[in-house]
Amino acid sequence: QVQLVESGGGLVQAGGSLRLSCAASGRTYSLNNMAWFRQAPGKERESVSVISWNGGSTYYADDVKGRFTISRDGAKNTVYLQMNSLKPEDTAVYYCAADRLFARRVIATGLSDFNSWGQGTQVTVSS
Repeated sequence: QVQLVESGGGLVQAGGSLRLSCAASGRTYSLNNMAWFRQAPGKERESVSVISWNGGSTYYADDVKGRFTISRDGAKNTVYLQMNSLKPEDTAVYYCAADRLFARRVIATGLSDFNSWGQGTQVTVSS
């Protein structure tokens, strides 16, 4: 069974840090761009960061640039999101996702571009 499992969420004070992990099992995602999305209560799910299949390109939403870093470890079939200088507005459920295409050259950030999703991990930032 193909699974993406997120971990690393939790409660942190503003200014703190968290590192999210997304472990893939059942198949390798070495040829898929991987992404982190988030969804806050009452809001739509939005893309936070994307990393290309070979790690050579990344995308960050404007409000996380300079604070979040996405990375991947092919040997561990795992994607990470290092989140620093967290703000209360970062509070959301964070989801890992895999691009539905192999080796997509141009990073895509839309919900419909991803067809494998994890169950999500809650991140709560207190003020």
